Amino acid sequence: MSDIRIVVAGAAGRMGRTLVRIITETKGCVVSGAFEMKGHPLLGQDAGTLAGVGALGVAVTDDPLAVIAKADALVDFTGAKSSVELAGLAAQARIVDVIGSTGFSAEDDAKIEAAARHAVIIKSGNMSRGVNLLAALVKQAAKSLPGFDVEIVEMHHNKKVDAPSGTALLLGEAAAAGRGVSLADNAVRARDGVTGARKPGTIGFAALRGGTVVGEHQVILAGEHERVVLGHIAEDRSIFAQGAVQACLWGQGKKEGLYSMTEVMADVLGLSS
Repeated sequence: MSDIRIVVAGAAGRMGRTLVRIITETKGCVVSGAFEMKGHPLLGQDAGTLAGVGALGVAVTDDPLAVIAKADALVDFTGAKSSVELAGLAAQARIVDVIGSTGFSAEDDAKIEAAARHAVIIKSGNMSRGVNLLAALVKQAAKSLPGFDVEIVEMHHNKKVDAPSGTALLLGEAAAAGRGVSLADNAVRARDGVTGARKPGTIGFAALRGGTVVGEHQVILAGEHERVVLGHIAEDRSIFAQGAVQACLWGQGKKEGLYSMTEVMADVLGLSS
């Protein structure tokens, strides 16, 4: 069986370089293309050299369509706006598109769902195995403890531009699913001033930003005289890259559609989706 040819979006960035490294370390996978935005100062550089794994003979280009057309999968952590556009290109090429970007609007999500009619798209606020295990635990805990208040606290580095994090929202969706309710109708994104008593059944979010924190999440279920605290600490971006590459492999041969990382992990870890 030939290697899975994977294209890396944003290949010169921190996450892009990590993806290039993880792909080269993964048996059965090869970096077949790499691209960056037009005008990027590192265009033309070898993606492997930038990632510290040695030259791969894959130059960073500003023409995504050219490399996507010759690939089996695309991995994209670039950002909501570009991810929507790239989903369209992946749909044209009928390849697997793994999206790790966050901060999507309802309109963005609708466009990605439309693209998924023609391609396998795996989209998640967090690609790590640990977080997706945590989501399964949160869903079960929220279901088993219906009277407990749910609060989600997250912290990330000071350069993160969206809040709450995609992972926090993923965990919120898991809690809402456990309760059989809509997160959109029950989420409390911020509290300031005289807010009144906490409304029963809501799911609260608190976002902290500072330093170089890769990602920390806690889900607190608070009841009468007791709390259950479930959490995850990300110490290196490689865990997201490893999950994304695993998603590329999982998506090969799947029917066109929009999938979550939870569905991938349900197969890989034997979780109940």
